[in-house]
Amino acid sequence: MNLLPSGICFYLSVAICRLTAEVDASWWYMGTLGSQVMCDNIPGLVNKQRQLCRQHPKVMQAIGAGMKDWISECQHQFRNHRWNCNTTVREHSLFGRLLLRSSREVAFVYAISSAGVVYTLARACSQGDLDSCSCDPTKKGSSRDSKGSFDWGGCSDHVEHAMRFSQTFVDAKERKERDARALMNLHNNRAGRKAVKRFMTLECKCHGVSGSCSIRTCWLAMADFRRTGDHLRKRYNGAVQVAVNQYGTGFTAAHTHFKHPSKNDLVYFEDSPDYCIRDHESGSMGTGGRICNRTSRGMDGCEVMCCGRGYDTSRVSRTTKCECKFHWCCAVHCRDCQQQVDVHTCKGQT
Repeated sequence: MNLLPSGICFYLSVAICRLTAEVDASWWYMGTLGSQVMCDNIPGLVNKQRQLCRQHPKVMQAIGAGMKDWISECQHQFRNHRWNCNTTVREHSLFGRLLLRSSREVAFVYAISSAGVVYTLARACSQGDLDSCSCDPTKKGSSRDSKGSFDWGGCSDHVEHAMRFSQTFVDAKERKERDARALMNLHNNRAGRKAVKRFMTLECKCHGVSGSCSIRTCWLAMADFRRTGDHLRKRYNGAVQVAVNQYGTGFTAAHTHFKHPSKNDLVYFEDSPDYCIRDHESGSMGTGGRICNRTSRGMDGCEVMCCGRGYDTSRVSRTTKCECKFHWCCAVHCRDCQQQVDVHTCKGQT
């Protein structure tokens, strides 16, 4: 088995998919022996990761269950592009050989997955799903914001705890390797974690006579993960191509006219393939069979998406809601109507 040279191989590997989809949930309650056996048989973990896996089996379960959320967000962000964050079950990782490259797409995958671990773990803490954490214990007493004073209450998401655990677990292998690729992964992992914290908001409830809001009770809450995804997508657009500095400790811009990357930027080493054709070595799935928009001039347009190969058109029947009527007081009744629409799909490579 060709293991990924990544600190996130645990939850990008086939093993974690099996862990969350096939292993009976009762395993998590088998105690120390059960978790030790399972963690010792997951390929690609370094000792620190195995140790954390054994000590925190419910955390590992939460991280595995949260995979679908950040994968779904990745696919949403790139739904209209040649590379659409597609996954494969035929490889030893969710993204196949793509992760062996050092492209900007890989930079995004590392950032969004690192952010996903933080978000999933903080949410599990707040919901009381884990014994090892709960709400943020530092948010107590009184404080002030631009609207005046308030009392801490409710349940503030404990993002700091989630970031610390994520850093310890996800970065463990990179810190052991310490080569150029590890530096890139560490940088993008950190950018992903910081993105979640960036969008925390203060939410409040008012108390007082006739809604006067003379007293406020507030808590810090994570924003919807879509905001993190949107932010990292913009960082992908402005990702900086870098080279390792002469000391091997950081980055310099790969070209003199490029800006020096900040801690919030995504960084990458090598140019991306065009993703037009299926290429196992580069991890490209190609765009053959992808749906395109015949009238669009953007990335989702047939000319761009199909890389000039042309497209096929088929007429399909779709069921839509129609003739909707509002019924007093609180219901809308619709009919199911059949609609014939043209679907355009990219031709495959010849």
